[in-house]
Amino acid sequence: MERISSLPLLPPRPATGHKGTFGTVLIVGGSAGDVRMIGAPALAACGAARAGAGLVQILAPAPIIDAVIGAALFAIGVAVPVASGDLMDPQAAVLSFDRNAATASSIVIGPGLGAGPAVSTLALRAITQDAVPVVIDADAINELATHPEIWKDLRAPAVLTPHPGEFVRLERAVKSNSNGSIPATDDEREERCAALAQRLGAVVVLKGAGTIVSDGTRVWRCDAGHPCLATGGTGDVLAGVIGGLIAATGSPCDCFILAAIAVMAHARAGETWARTRGASAGMLATELAELIPAELECLRQA
Repeated sequence: MERISSLPLLPPRPATGHKGTFGTVLIVGGSAGDVRMIGAPALAACGAARAGAGLVQILAPAPIIDAVIGAALFAIGVAVPVASGDLMDPQAAVLSFDRNAATASSIVIGPGLGAGPAVSTLALRAITQDAVPVVIDADAINELATHPEIWKDLRAPAVLTPHPGEFVRLERAVKSNSNGSIPATDDEREERCAALAQRLGAVVVLKGAGTIVSDGTRVWRCDAGHPCLATGGTGDVLAGVIGGLIAATGSPCDCFILAAIAVMAHARAGETWARTRGASAGMLATELAELIPAELECLRQA
């Protein structure tokens, strides 16, 4: 396992670029059956846009799409019909997903997505296609953790962004680790993150103080960050930033490096907020997203 101590800089943005140059991110999230998380896909969209994506689309259940787009006016809404119990109709969800994934440069699936048959269908659809890189977050992780042989189905270039609890569920699902405990030390976190990434054949971002990123052969630990990041919505922003960087960079891209750069910008944004506000807590996820462009610029070639 190679421990990476420094990250390369992002390439400069071409002066003649247009929105088509910088790709389209498809956010799949939101649940009409649980409107408490209605902001999650909008925050992921904000992260993607602030990371420099040319276009952002949000695929969400029809009953909530107006509210989601109302919180992310720059995004394009894709409404999915719902069936009984306000759950997305699986067949309609797949048709909408396939149609919009065909023109996407990256996919972010999971923020506020909830549970149900359509969620399972969409999560599996996202990982079994092999044309578009996918960032798997939140409810999509929990859904895939119910499939013991997910690693056999995962064909897409993928980045999974679990918090420690989700991480352990994934480990248990794919039999990557048997003790069921949350990794405690930095060394243990690095080793287990790399083992899970290798097992899945994907990039794993183990979130927390000193976030770990690994693709199974390389591992990087973030030495930046601040406790103000420990608030609702910051993980949604991070998933969006990763998706946005993948879309804006274009093909081919190194998802491991882009995920690590996204984590670094996210962590430094937290530090900047705390320093400029003179506070250790109270940051809003929307404020975090607003700080992302300047932090990414510091990580970009002149």
